[in-house]
Amino acid sequence: MKKLTTLLSAAVISASFSANVMAQDTIAMVVSTLNNPFFVSMKEGAEKKADLLGYKLLVLDSQNDPSKELSNIEDLVVRGVKAILINPTDSDAVSNAIRVANRANIPVLTLDRGASRGDVVSHIASDNVAGGEMAGKFISEKIGKDAKVVQLEGIAGTSAARERGEGFMNAVKSENMDLLASQPADFDRTKGLNVMENLLASKPNTQAVFAQNDEMALGAIRAVQASGKDILIVGFDGTDDGIAAVKRGLLGATIAQQPALIGELGVEAAVNFLQGKNVEKSIPVPLMMVVK
Repeated sequence: MKKLTTLLSAAVISASFSANVMAQDTIAMVVSTLNNPFFVSMKEGAEKKADLLGYKLLVLDSQNDPSKELSNIEDLVVRGVKAILINPTDSDAVSNAIRVANRANIPVLTLDRGASRGDVVSHIASDNVAGGEMAGKFISEKIGKDAKVVQLEGIAGTSAARERGEGFMNAVKSENMDLLASQPADFDRTKGLNVMENLLASKPNTQAVFAQNDEMALGAIRAVQASGKDILIVGFDGTDDGIAAVKRGLLGATIAQQPALIGELGVEAAVNFLQGKNVEKSIPVPLMMVVK
């Protein structure tokens, strides 16, 4: 009986230790949506790096819903993950979720989109302002300084939409372009198509389009093709579909982020922080322009 009790105690201790190790080795990634190739690539990059570094990566999808995002963070706090990488649905709304993690003393790092408030270890992203300027200057070079342009905006409240728009507007002003309209299409391909159809009807003299991501650009392509017009379209992100459209001559250019690298660097930064190493408050990820 004593031997059986000893064995049971050992089993309980072993199970407890295994659960403890699992918790220590687990970091989490909360993605705004996995219904977007860009964020799928980010997830895949993070998974590869986590596997390489010997950590488990738990990925949750917020489905572009701030309340779901908050619920995901609360769930991760209960699970006792050691660090959270978050790609916010909204830079303002995510602050509540980050504060939940802060109160639990779980380090938080933001990916691609920043957070307005809350304690964040590091923000890993491309320079969206510079990317917006690159897009605008490319349009000016191709069409001319008096180019008549429209902009398809991403989700209002996200740092990516705000910063890309800021950069593009800097270029519009410096290049003396004529901005005919700037309307949101929420980083969505179908909405990009619908908004572009309406803009082509109301702004028939449009010469160029800057879409704040490739998904909206791909939707805009369909609208332009249906209209029979010759309009230059520039996207942002450098997704596989976006780059393929550039190669086919359907998209003039895409400002290519490296989503897989953002995911990789996010995991690396989280692990470094957990190991007591110095982590920069902002980690830039290089951009490049993809043209045919």
